Amino acid sequence: MTKKERVTKIIIELNKLFPRAQIMLNYSSPWELLVAVILSAQCTDKMVNRVTEKLFKKYQILEDYINADVSEFEKDNFATGFYRMKAKHILASAHIIKNKYNGEVPKSMVEILKLPGVGRKTANVVLGNAYGVIEGIAVDTHVIRLSHILRLSKHTDPKNIEKDLMKVVPHKEWLKFTYLLIEYGRKYCSARKHDHKNCPMTRILSKVS
Repeated sequence: MTKKERVTKIIIELNKLFPRAQIMLNYSSPWELLVAVILSAQCTDKMVNRVTEKLFKKYQILEDYINADVSEFEKDNFATGFYRMKAKHILASAHIIKNKYNGEVPKSMVEILKLPGVGRKTANVVLGNAYGVIEGIAVDTHVIRLSHILRLSKHTDPKNIEKDLMKVVPHKEWLKFTYLLIEYGRKYCSARKHDHKNCPMTRILSKVS
């Protein structure tokens, strides 16, 4: 079985397991999505949603972030961890978006990567979900780990793993593929030590490899 054939089988089976796999962060605009994704670094989506439920009521428009008190904003996102750095990136991005991008989150990979704290994972999530602009595959910790387990990449750094995945995953599947792996990692194949032989994909792929 070639790697592309393997990926096709993986996608088919994951879609059976998680037909509604999608982003779990709550947001109502591209800016709110960017804020939520920045806050999600080293934090669970569940916790981010708890924090943003209050945050998005308090800071409703871009101007609210621009006028925010830094110390107060740090307290508002304290529960997500790394709160000082996250506050710094979010508030700096607000100013840049207002002054350089007419108040709109950039719609291209080149431009959005210029924002503080935005790497390719964040960029892919925001561009794909907010604008339907699919320029890559978001690689988080679940995707890194499962790319190794499913023998889709031997690399350890996200950029090279993304390159490997982009070569074999059909473009139309790039956005959802991340969420399929995240759901699978959460439900069946967590980072905690367990017997991979009992994971659904291991059993399925062993029959066709």
